[in-house]
Amino acid sequence: MKKRLYQSNVAAYFREHSSIFLFIVVLFLMGVIFGAIVVNSMSFTQKEDLFYYLSQFFGQVSDGKVAEKNDLFMQSFFHNSKFIALFWILGISIIGLPVILILLFIKGMVVGFTVGFLVSQMGWKGFMLAFVSILPQNLIIIPVFIIMASLSVIISLKMIKKQFMKKFAQPIMPLFKGYIFALFAAVIFISAASGVEAYLSPWLMKTVISSAGLK
Repeated sequence: MKKRLYQSNVAAYFREHSSIFLFIVVLFLMGVIFGAIVVNSMSFTQKEDLFYYLSQFFGQVSDGKVAEKNDLFMQSFFHNSKFIALFWILGISIIGLPVILILLFIKGMVVGFTVGFLVSQMGWKGFMLAFVSILPQNLIIIPVFIIMASLSVIISLKMIKKQFMKKFAQPIMPLFKGYIFALFAAVIFISAASGVEAYLSPWLMKTVISSAGLK
């Protein structure tokens, strides 16, 4: 009964703030598209230099000379956790709203640029490499980032209303408790994504690099 009530409350919450969630998704997708466009604006020399360093990395992956899996896990976990924590902190600061949107746009731009560069330089091989190196962990990371950014925007707007609109009577504390829970849940999902990035993605990359002759 409690589980059904909780699911109903979550569904109602998403419906109530559906416009914000939609806006965040569109903003992220705009970042992805912009990142892909940036690739096309690069000069031939810039692309060649970047691809040279990328080829060096492919060789290291193929030879098994990348960092230890445990080190990769910790690097990924701390990097993404810091991003999530920054979203969370900005959400409870009234002036953090525009920064949340900028950070999410940049995240989308990085993903779009990475995929766009690999595809533009290597065609279908680049697509396959992007598919195995970027997609697995980002199937978890991107939804977590979008949801956390959306919740941060929502809590930030509530606090702005509380500060400047005297008639705003909705208590902040219950929202804040849910916000803390969301942070812990996000960290758990990020740890799962880091596990995929550290233990699965390198093996998939090595397989694709070897089979496609990218070394």
